[in-house]
Amino acid sequence: MRGHTLSNRIAMAPMTRSRNPDGIANDLTAQYYRQRAGAGLIVTEGTPISPSAEGFLFIPGIYTSQQVAGWRRVTEAVHEEGGTIFAQLWHVGRVSHVSNQRGGIAPVSSTAQIARNSQAWGLTADGTPGAVDVSQPRALSIEEVGGVIADFAKAARNSIDAGFDGVELHGANGYLIEQFLNPLVNDRTDAYRGDTLEGRVRFLVEAVDAVIESIGPERTAIRLSPYGGLFDMGQYPEIEETYLHIADELSKRNIAYVHFMDQRSRGSSPIPAGFLAKFRARFRGTLVLAGGMTRELAERYIAEGLIDIAAFGEPFIANPDLVERLRNDWPLVTPDRELSYGGGARGYTDYPTYEDAKVA
Repeated sequence: MRGHTLSNRIAMAPMTRSRNPDGIANDLTAQYYRQRAGAGLIVTEGTPISPSAEGFLFIPGIYTSQQVAGWRRVTEAVHEEGGTIFAQLWHVGRVSHVSNQRGGIAPVSSTAQIARNSQAWGLTADGTPGAVDVSQPRALSIEEVGGVIADFAKAARNSIDAGFDGVELHGANGYLIEQFLNPLVNDRTDAYRGDTLEGRVRFLVEAVDAVIESIGPERTAIRLSPYGGLFDMGQYPEIEETYLHIADELSKRNIAYVHFMDQRSRGSSPIPAGFLAKFRARFRGTLVLAGGMTRELAERYIAEGLIDIAAFGEPFIANPDLVERLRNDWPLVTPDRELSYGGGARGYTDYPTYEDAKVA
């Protein structure tokens, strides 16, 4: 994978776990990722690139020296187990709440349109953490857009300083990059305008280029979710044209990989198999697919040459030894979803491996 040799074709997909109240990865975080280092590739939970990038409480960031030091514990743990780990760089854009923003300011986006029927994880009216309706965003000025791109580049440098093997820009699931890509959301009239193909992909391309300049193409990747609908991302006629154009642009840059999120498991439209084949023909690089993944689906897609790596999310929560379970056809444990977010070790690092459970 662009100079990275992986032990298998299984990736651990990024999953928010909200276990870091001070915004710094700690020893428990390191233990969690160490336990799952059997994956050929680990992509971390989304890590905010700046204070304004945050939309969920208790998420470890990557913009301060303390956060870099915290993540270094994680990368050292994974590397001790022989694993490869990329940091997912995250800016939620309008999927935020004023309680997530310093000084209670409005979140920023490509637009001033609020994300309908969407929630962030912030402080509720009584001051306790919980689901809150997203706040009205403010459209970034063109100068501020450049500042956010610089934040992506700085976060990438910080990630390498923290020992990561590379970074994945979060361009999926209705967050900031996709807020520029989707013409139903992007109502700008400047160079990043949403009514032209070049305008709506400009932010993505410039962010990728800034990260490449910062850390190199072989350590740069991106996650995308074509046909997704999370956080008020409506379907538009130019989806295929937009993402095949992105395939061409990313192929020119020879990045580490593209990571697709198929949101069918989230209730959105699936990525059509025909589109996957078309993207594959246009993107000359490693392709990762996540979203409702099973062993059977992974084996079929890999055998057909549609993808290179199958990414599993929720199965990794309760099955730290997921690779061995898949390899040996051992049964999978279903995680307790009540323990997915927040808390401590329970539901996080206390799920046993198959062998340990047999001994117990």
